Amino acid sequence: MFHARPTISSVPAGRTRILAQIAIIVFALPATGSVCAQAIDYTVQIDAPGRLDDLLEDNLDLVRWRGNPRLDLEQLQRLVKDAPEQARTLIATEGYYSPKVSAGLDTSTTVPVARVIVDPGEPVLVGDVDLVLRGFEPLSAGSKPFDPATLRNNWTLNVGERFRQADWEAAKRNLLRQVMQTRYPRAQLAETSATVDPDVRRALLHVVVDSGPEVRLGDLRIEGLSRYPERIVTNLNQIKRGDEYSEAALQSFQARLQDTGYFSTVEVSADSAAALEENIEELKEQQQGAPAAKPSGPEVLPVLVRVTENKRRNASVGLGYSTNTGARAQVNYDDLNVYGLRMKSQVIAETKRQAARADFYLPTTAKGYNDSFGAGFERNDLRGEITNVATVAVRRAWGTPLLERSLTFEYLSEKQTVEGQLSRNSKSLPLTYSITRRELDNLVLPTRGYVINAQLGGALLPVLTDERFVRAYTRFVNYRPISVDSTLILRAEAGALGSKDKRGVPGTFLFRAGGDQSVRGYGYQQLGVEEGEAVVGGRYLLTGGVEYQYWFKPPWGVAVFVDAGNAADRFKDLKPEFGYGIGARWRSPVGPINVDLAYGQAVKEARLHFSVGFTF
Repeated sequence: MFHARPTISSVPAGRTRILAQIAIIVFALPATGSVCAQAIDYTVQIDAPGRLDDLLEDNLDLVRWRGNPRLDLEQLQRLVKDAPEQARTLIATEGYYSPKVSAGLDTSTTVPVARVIVDPGEPVLVGDVDLVLRGFEPLSAGSKPFDPATLRNNWTLNVGERFRQADWEAAKRNLLRQVMQTRYPRAQLAETSATVDPDVRRALLHVVVDSGPEVRLGDLRIEGLSRYPERIVTNLNQIKRGDEYSEAALQSFQARLQDTGYFSTVEVSADSAAALEENIEELKEQQQGAPAAKPSGPEVLPVLVRVTENKRRNASVGLGYSTNTGARAQVNYDDLNVYGLRMKSQVIAETKRQAARADFYLPTTAKGYNDSFGAGFERNDLRGEITNVATVAVRRAWGTPLLERSLTFEYLSEKQTVEGQLSRNSKSLPLTYSITRRELDNLVLPTRGYVINAQLGGALLPVLTDERFVRAYTRFVNYRPISVDSTLILRAEAGALGSKDKRGVPGTFLFRAGGDQSVRGYGYQQLGVEEGEAVVGGRYLLTGGVEYQYWFKPPWGVAVFVDAGNAADRFKDLKPEFGYGIGARWRSPVGPINVDLAYGQAVKEARLHFSVGFTF
């Protein structure tokens, strides 16, 4: 509940006024001039409910000075005597202002025992929140007035909640952060206070936010370029001169530049140094007797881009193992300037798969299009089927990490060898449109939201195509928090291919199931259409899964899951095969690391699965 009125200026007797944060008493041992002749060893027992136990354990001097060789019995007794006052100060930060605390020292045992007993009593609750907004007046024609209701609705320490010092500080930071993200980056907290009445267990909060000047973004300034042309930066800039200051827009611009691969570091910010120079000039004029000029409009700050260029050429070698495709060796070679294009190439050798590919990327256009072309070769040896595929492709991609779209036009030539049968050759010239939508709380370590990918394509013209076809595919993942410590993950995948004869369609466009990212409990692409002693791709795909994750000690967690699905040539033959199991989880800086032990019901065997990162 918010009221636009002055804060309480007088504090009745028996009340405590907190202006910043509660100070913690620091105990210092008296100077004795020499190390004590006989140090004392002791243990500490703290009897306090909930998180107060850990708070006192981490901060009481009585605990911190254990094992100090300078500590003798007399000094220990002093620590015990001071412990209740220290405990009251610490407990107050958790919202308990009238605790009962006692401390004593038991010397009847071989090792003395210091005991601290805490009854925190009833907590202090927030009684009122007085939020005052100062400034926030639009200075330019057509500017929308600032909406104070949004700030009030997003205030995180509301009436009736326990008044914790950490929550109070966090609420102020969050409030200021919201203001500074758009239009008013120089906002500040002009005044904050919390008036606590322990007798009635109420805290009255008062916050004054000063918006500072309204800020608009201006021209682009680039620092650090030497090898690469400016268009690499300017083409990615979607900020127009006169746009309202937006931290999100600056961060988005920075992310797009970082993703190009041309730079090892990128920093995008509003150049406040320019405004500082103007302020200095105004102060000089005022000192010389000139009247202060009233602001006629918002401040305009240039957009400053500082970059550190990557090395033009980079090579890397890697070794690894995948529970899908076996042992792995990989060589990458990148060149950031091949006739003005960026080249990325790689050679991969795995137990079941070998591939080589090179792609060339044009600089992003002013409209945000990322165009590329490339060629590659891939060999797969899976379930009695060997495929050799050569591809040449051109691709256009656009959008943001939240909404990605692409259009790919490629030529494929495939040789398929199925165990016990003659080899078959096929070629195709398909066009594929793909769209990915992400609504996640975190793109690297998601815990809430969803991702959906949909693809529609095919080879419809009888040009360099043995068999015309249409193909549709979609995949969906949904993260649903159950509690602070648990998450439910729902997965679904479906695909369909339409053609007169499946044999003329390259195997790349057919469907299989099974593996780390599909139906766990089965080998990589183990589920499909049986053809002799081999398993090949089918026309239809349908899989799904449910996983429950529990984070018992973040970033560590455990999971239980059930997966089901299959691939077939006829929709009515999509008999689901089930896999279920348990897993370990670790939220690493590069993404979630998953280790799963799954049992495949159809094959009646257990299989270990290992995966790193969030895959789409």
